[in-house]
Amino acid sequence: MIAAMERRAFITLLGGTAMWPLAAGAQQSPSRPLIGVISPLSSDGAARNINAFRSGLRDLGYEEGRNIMIEFRYAEGVVARLPDLATELVARKPAVIVAGSVPAAMAAHNATRAIPLVVSVSEDPVALGLAASLARPGGNVTGFSIEGDETLNGKRLQLLKDAVPTLSRVGIILNPDDAGDAAKLKTFPSAARALSVTISVLEVRSPADLDNAFAVALNEGLHGLYVSESPWFNSRRVEIVGMAARSRLPAVYGFREFTVAGGLMSFATSLPDVYRRKAGLVDKILKGESASDLPFERPTKFELVVNLKTAKALGLTISEPFLLTADEVIE
Repeated sequence: MIAAMERRAFITLLGGTAMWPLAAGAQQSPSRPLIGVISPLSSDGAARNINAFRSGLRDLGYEEGRNIMIEFRYAEGVVARLPDLATELVARKPAVIVAGSVPAAMAAHNATRAIPLVVSVSEDPVALGLAASLARPGGNVTGFSIEGDETLNGKRLQLLKDAVPTLSRVGIILNPDDAGDAAKLKTFPSAARALSVTISVLEVRSPADLDNAFAVALNEGLHGLYVSESPWFNSRRVEIVGMAARSRLPAVYGFREFTVAGGLMSFATSLPDVYRRKAGLVDKILKGESASDLPFERPTKFELVVNLKTAKALGLTISEPFLLTADEVIE
């Protein structure tokens, strides 16, 4: 009996010892700091950006499992989940948190004032309360201020008009309850006047509102659409581009993913480039610099993507000079 008990004890001890390195490997250490990433998208939707971020880290000498760890939280397009996900991530005590979009950045900021945050937001970080100034943020947040300006939204409308020369009435599909969309909405009137087009705002707060928005667009005889690139719309991009196709309405979108899904065109900040550059800010923080002293940066690379197959389906002839300006043409 004693021998049997000793044998069981030995097996138990051996099993515990065998498991110990695995448990220890899951813990953050000074030589292997934890980087938290929170995204409003799904893992598939965010893959292009995350791959660029990882590539940027590798270029700086970081390797997952060797000298860093990365833990992800995805909201799957449900913005309401972000506060809980941010709280979960903060509880893991990461050395730095990377957040994309205004809702994710605000959720992370509300969850911690101590852990450095590297964000990308489509509104003025100062107006959002994330920073005292762009040059010297002064708190625990730095990153990139992207989108949200009249020039970029005007450029999207201009591109849509270049593709559809007869365009004079455009529907703007967005969610006014979304902070990024609400800020963007203010930029459209002057941009539309400059192009001699009129706009109709089609408010979408729920899936049911999408059907209504397209019905209104058809009833009002609109010639084209501008669709918000906010997380809620991005997560439903396949459904939205399908509705645009059935309605035979040419549309301009924010990010490349919409055009890949069958949208006519997109023009936006290159988010993969932003995420690659985020790795540089993370590197500085891990090496001891304070987020409060790291200036917010602006994007430097933009992408125009055109889906020629969709254009042909809509009966549009896209000029050769226009196509030559595109960064990518999907045929």
